[in-house]
Amino acid sequence: MPPCGQCSGRRGCAFMRGSTAACLGPTRRRGFRRATLSDKSDKYDSRDVERLQQDDNWIENYLIWRHDVVDDTLKMIDESFQWRKEYMVNDLSESALPKWLFENGALYLHGYDKEGYKLFWFRVKFHTKDPKQQFEKKKFVAFWLEHYARREHGKPLTVVFDMAETGLSHIDLDFIRFIINCFKVYYPNYLSKIVIFEMPWIMNAAFKIVKGWLGPDAISMLKFTNKNEVQEYISVEYLPAYMGGIDTFKYSYPPLVDDDFQTPLCENGPITTEHETESKEEVEADSKEAGEFSEEQILNAKKVSINSKEQISKPEENDKTDSKTKNAKKALTIFKGPLLHISPAEELFFGSKEIGERKCLIVLTNVTKNVVAFKVRTTAPDKYRVKPSNSSCEPGTSIDIVVSLHGGFAASLQDRFLIMAAEMDQASGAGVPELAQFWKEVPRNKVMEHRLRCHVVESSKPSTLTLKENSFNIPTKNNEDLHLQVKVFFHTKWSLNRIID
Repeated sequence: MPPCGQCSGRRGCAFMRGSTAACLGPTRRRGFRRATLSDKSDKYDSRDVERLQQDDNWIENYLIWRHDVVDDTLKMIDESFQWRKEYMVNDLSESALPKWLFENGALYLHGYDKEGYKLFWFRVKFHTKDPKQQFEKKKFVAFWLEHYARREHGKPLTVVFDMAETGLSHIDLDFIRFIINCFKVYYPNYLSKIVIFEMPWIMNAAFKIVKGWLGPDAISMLKFTNKNEVQEYISVEYLPAYMGGIDTFKYSYPPLVDDDFQTPLCENGPITTEHETESKEEVEADSKEAGEFSEEQILNAKKVSINSKEQISKPEENDKTDSKTKNAKKALTIFKGPLLHISPAEELFFGSKEIGERKCLIVLTNVTKNVVAFKVRTTAPDKYRVKPSNSSCEPGTSIDIVVSLHGGFAASLQDRFLIMAAEMDQASGAGVPELAQFWKEVPRNKVMEHRLRCHVVESSKPSTLTLKENSFNIPTKNNEDLHLQVKVFFHTKWSLNRIID
């Protein structure tokens, strides 16, 4: 596939991903899937077959990784699906794996690199080569990657091979090759880079073999680092002290490490538990900082009926509608969950310190017939105020959540937000005590979760509309951008039509 002009052909680029998706018309999708599934049904998990029929993003990841070469993509899907059935990937869970694998601390997800990609840590010193345990350890890798893939829907991650305090006894080329194959074949387009920390010189020969497994296209993804160089890829806030960082995180199990989402600064100030609040003076100071949002506007988030399109369309009623609510009706990116529709679907757009845009809006819409309780958590609780951060939404209504940067903090690509939601019984109250008790008792499998990441606009003329201009923080496109995308689309479509013909 030729480079799009925006990224020099980098895998996962939005332009390349978008043009590939545009070329997969309904007829092409059906033919592609028929070719993939013919005479192979006994070798595949039926759940993977069903997902392939519905999930175009899954196909796109395979196509992008194989540069839109259809025959290569078909072979890759075939190999990947057979592997998924052999390892029973769809059935992997905490209860299905030995507890000692989780307690060992050799593999886990924690933190983000400077590009905002999740870090997948392999603490090599905790790994011992044992043929009797090898299959279970490989299933453990598959568990983490599937856990991440289901949650992040195609967002790449960065693998950290932490080789501090290791030697020849820790070399396990079979296991390393398995991890590399996971990204080459089984989870295509999920690898951003491999950061290798303090590799002993005695392992140089072994990693020459590893380079051969990666192939020429992926060699550039290997980043060999020491204590001074690792900060080029990972900021100190996600590096432990022995790597020159300030991260105090220490792996432990249980529970399963899950992004360290914490309760953010809320309408009652910074809290370390659901009940601890800050002083009234700090709340009032923050209300002044919020500017155009009064306390009444924030605490009593405006609820909007889902079925009010006719009213909104009338000019005279538009004039009477709050501007924030009008924008809420023009959502362009929406995540459609079983309990809530969430907009924006993936990213909150903040300005840099120079731009100074410090607020974003999240709109939740209850699509059930029951009251839905929700709460918002973040990986950077000291930086953000979220109002409201713990409340409920009536059936058929929408509620606005204001996310604002606190004090002199700036947003970063590593920051994440987690929205949790669960249906409440009609008899349940929606006050603070009732909500606190509800979240203590609700089963985890009844909780809907959705994650949002931050995007920082660096230019002096931001290409995104922030809360003052657009409640949904949707990137705007000028004529030049649209013209370029149209050119990319038609060029790629022409290339694929040649392949089909």
